[in-house]
Amino acid sequence: MTKLSVNINKIATIRNARGGETPSVTEAAVKIQEFGAHGITIHPRPDERHITRKDVYDLKPLVTTEFNIEGNPHRDFIDMVLEVKPEQVTLVPDADDAITSNAGWDTKKHFDFLTEIIAEFKNAGIRTSVFLDPTPELVEYAFKTGADRIELYTEAYAKDYFKNKEEAIKPYYDTAVIANEFGLGINAGHDLSLDNLKYFADNIPNLLEVSIGHALVSESLYMGMENTVQAYLKRLAKW
Repeated sequence: MTKLSVNINKIATIRNARGGETPSVTEAAVKIQEFGAHGITIHPRPDERHITRKDVYDLKPLVTTEFNIEGNPHRDFIDMVLEVKPEQVTLVPDADDAITSNAGWDTKKHFDFLTEIIAEFKNAGIRTSVFLDPTPELVEYAFKTGADRIELYTEAYAKDYFKNKEEAIKPYYDTAVIANEFGLGINAGHDLSLDNLKYFADNIPNLLEVSIGHALVSESLYMGMENTVQAYLKRLAKW
């Protein structure tokens, strides 16, 4: 079964809009795991507009499933991840002023940079994943950096899903096939939802993990968090 990692950035966004500690990101992480999710994802940014550095350290002892920290590997981010030692770090090339992640790595152009950083994380025993557009020719360079996995950036799939789902998923399938040939694990995330997740998971070979935040938290406003997490798990089930 493909694992579900819940990105709780939006919980922190709601908290920060009002100040104080409500809703609590730590309580949310504990509850989400109790509801059946296989992991917790966070994406701290330098301006701390949602997840803060304090959140990162507060969450570490509470995540008993899998802790995945995403981010642009500036030195401060690298040092924090090395200290916290999550199970997985996902490298994302987002600009500091980006509202959300909006592109994957050009693993050919940034090959030396990624190789050096990934070596640091792997020496610390942290699994590494590289955020990647569905571009088959970049998979080989991702593999050669020493990365353990790629995370397919799925915004384009989500955008085109209702227009033509077969065409929307084709570049992702093609990229996944190459990744499997190189022995790279495959994760995916960005704008996956209850509407489009099942088709994606059913058609990407050896999809190990999806990271879902915005849609899941939004849907939980109507359905409740427990029901929403369970609905996502049902989408990922193979029976």
